[in-house]
Amino acid sequence: MPRFTLQLSSLLLVLLTFAPPAGALVEIGRPGAVPLVIEDVYLREGTAFISIDDALNALALQGEWDSVAHVYTIGTPHGRALISPGSQFLKLGDNFTPIVHRPRFIDSKLRVSEDFVLRQLAPLLTEPIYYRNSNPPEPDENEDPLDQLFAFLLRKKAPVADGSKWVVAIDPGHGGEDSGALGLNGSKEKAVTFAIGQRLEKLLKMHQDAPVIMTRDGDYALDVERRLEMVAEGQADVLLSLHAQAFASAESSGVNIYIQTQTERDVPDGMLTDNSSLKLAEILQDKLKLNGFDVHGIKELPLYPLGRGDLPRVLVEMGSLSNAIDLATLQDPVRQQDFARALIDGLQAFFNTFSGANP
Repeated sequence: MPRFTLQLSSLLLVLLTFAPPAGALVEIGRPGAVPLVIEDVYLREGTAFISIDDALNALALQGEWDSVAHVYTIGTPHGRALISPGSQFLKLGDNFTPIVHRPRFIDSKLRVSEDFVLRQLAPLLTEPIYYRNSNPPEPDENEDPLDQLFAFLLRKKAPVADGSKWVVAIDPGHGGEDSGALGLNGSKEKAVTFAIGQRLEKLLKMHQDAPVIMTRDGDYALDVERRLEMVAEGQADVLLSLHAQAFASAESSGVNIYIQTQTERDVPDGMLTDNSSLKLAEILQDKLKLNGFDVHGIKELPLYPLGRGDLPRVLVEMGSLSNAIDLATLQDPVRQQDFARALIDGLQAFFNTFSGANP
């Protein structure tokens, strides 16, 4: 069996470093073919992970998961190669090739690192491949900022051992028989909030190795107590509640951001501290404006049901369903993604303002 080594000169590898984190893309393909654009790029262990099925499809290869043996078989010109999420080796015949970043299940799919694609998979082909990562991870061993999300805010629990389990809770408003605001053309608030909530959940999963809490994962109703109970059970470190509005006047439009007034009962030991919710709201406002959304400002609602305690929590009214322009924006998949990206950019910027602070 020949020994396969990667000849970097035989690969067309273009790495761009200026794309925003939430817009990471990978392009992969064989020479002369239109490359496959992969948007589901997950950052783990300081590298990009993509679905093995997507990678093989782009390279016109076949693969199959064996749920009994717990291995994935890849058909190559040199024979069947085997990988497993429990192994750090690729097996080809009697040869074992070390894998730097083992395959792993992320968001219900088996995914492999770009290092695996370039160093293990590419040499098994008879021709060079095209590979381009529009936003490669930094070439150092620093953790992705979102892997340490809100560590500085954990005043009530000790940091976890690996320093990467900071939890974001997303609360898509309404659901089920509770449709929320009703807008033009029969539009419903519950549908808009869930659509953007799912997009934000996806982006968070792609960029941090930590749980993401969705207070609802389908079209059903929850009362306020149940929503906050789910957040508390998940020990969330930040809460974003997503809503939309409707008005009697079709002229009313734009985004409104709400926080709960901070009082002595809302912080540990009765000591007033910096209002982390306000800080988060201000950064979210800036990021939304940068993405072309009309934000009217930040308001305090002392009795709004955002929970109690020092948890940073913000409610975002994303627009008016009774305004034709807002409605078109909120129902447009591209602008929904833009909104979700602005929110995740805000979360990361919020963390970065506290870089160097002790948790």
